[in-house]
Parts: sequence; structure tokens; C-alpha cells
Amino acid sequence: MILKDIRNIYHSELDALFGKEEVDSFFNVLIEHYLNLKRIHLVLDPQYMITKEEEKPLFEALTHLKSQKPIQYILGETEFYGLLFKVNEHTLIPRPETEELVDWIINCHTERSQIVSKEPQTKILDIGTGTGCIAISLAKHLLNTKVSALDVSEEALVIAQQNAELNVVNVEFIHDDILNSRQTELVSVFHKYDVIVSNPPYVRNLEKAEIQPNVLDNEPHLALFVDDENPLQFYKAICEFAQINLKANGMLYFEINEYLGAEMIALLEGYGFKNIELKKDLYGKDRMVKGVK
Repeated sequence: MILKDIRNIYHSELDALFGKEEVDSFFNVLIEHYLNLKRIHLVLDPQYMITKEEEKPLFEALTHLKSQKPIQYILGETEFYGLLFKVNEHTLIPRPETEELVDWIINCHTERSQIVSKEPQTKILDIGTGTGCIAISLAKHLLNTKVSALDVSEEALVIAQQNAELNVVNVEFIHDDILNSRQTELVSVFHKYDVIVSNPPYVRNLEKAEIQPNVLDNEPHLALFVDDENPLQFYKAICEFAQINLKANGMLYFEINEYLGAEMIALLEGYGFKNIELKKDLYGKDRMVKGVK
């Protein structure tokens, strides 16, 4: 079949859902992934033919896209902070705003390390690691660090470990539940951290109407949603954990719900953190906060 004809089928079946530009983007990503072809190939050879065997994954992907399955899950991978990460239904798809959080930590740590160049190895803990995107990116880009990462989902940790190997970094992965104080005490007996970072579940059930169907129907709710009555439960648990396990003058970073910036500042103040900074993402939304113990 002529590849251009398959692209036309994509547009006829998907444009109403996603728009022409997005469908073009999907198709270009898929032909590069499955056929190792750049989009310029269709311009240079508009009659390019592919075999029945080569057609198969493209039509399977079309079926998934029609059901609004995220293309990252179709491909089984995505890019984050310039690195490749495996993803599946047990992990959230890493977001651009989380890249901004990682960038903030890297820049801040670089600034601090220039001031105190004789600092011993920096110990970092990522709580609720999912794909491992935060922990692995930090391990890849920061020298002289020991990075650990915790998650309640064993299935997610399998993917995170694979991603650490894929990106050639050493991260200690911990299976634990931050809401279970007994277990977190056991985990933390031998750890004192310079940096704790977390992108925990923070979307309230009342905000589900704002979530796109492709996210709502595919990504793990365990990693997304919190009860309306207690939306800061993970942040409270992590602040309590940090009281024991974060070093003096250590830094705590969170990705947060855009509507709860003031509440997060009050929470950190209540736990005695200083130099609290609320940071907006590229879209002008309150999305990150940090405090110093």
C-alpha cells in the first residue's frame, strides 16, 4: 500500500478528534518509530510503498488512537529532559512541567555546589517515582550524587529500573508506601537526604472534568487523584518524613496542584520550612514549590 494513502486514512479517521496538525505529528512519529522513515521521505517519494507486514503496526496504532490511547503508550516510550523512557499503563506519562521541576533542581544544585565545592556526595530521594523520570534525570545530569527513588507500585518500579539501565545511571529503587509511617521509618533508618523531591498525586476528584479522556481513561488513577477532602495528604506525609530524614538546610521540592499554591506555602510554613518559593510553569500556573529545612 502507498504510505501516503495510509496517512490520508489517518486524517479521515482522526482529524475530528485531534485536528490536522496533531494527526500529522502522530503519523510522523509512528513512521519513524516503526519504519525508520523521516517525514521528508513522503515529500521526496510520494508513491512510496510499504508491505503488508509494515502496514500492520500503523493500522494497530490507528485503532488505539481512535480510542484515544496516548501515543506514548502505543509506542511504549517517550522523551523526558532529553532522555528516552519506557512507559506503560502502570506509569504516568512524564509531563513538560515536570521537566521544569527537574531543571529547577539541577540549576539550584549547580549554584549551591559552586558555593560549597567541597560538599560530600549529595543524597537525593524522589518519592512517587513512577517511570523514574525525575530520579534518573537528576542522576544523569548531577555529578557526585546518590539518588534513591520510592514508589508504592511494584509494576512502576519494574519500568523505572529498566529506564535506569536504559539511561546508564545507578538509582536505588525502594518499594514502599509514603502514607504508611511504619514502613517509611524502616526504609529511612539508613538514609539522610540533602534533597527530597516529589510529584505526588494531586488532582482532586472535583477536577476530573478538566482532565482529557485520553488521560482519564488510560493513565493510572493511583498516581493522579486524591480525595477532595484531603488533597494535601501526600504532601503532609512527605513533610513529616522530611522532619526526620531531610538534613538541616536540606531542600524539599514539590510539583503541585495549580489551584493550591497558597495552601502549599502554608503547609510548608507549618512544618517550619524557610525560604519558601512558589514557582510558575511556562503557562503561568503555580506548579512548583521548594522550601529549606
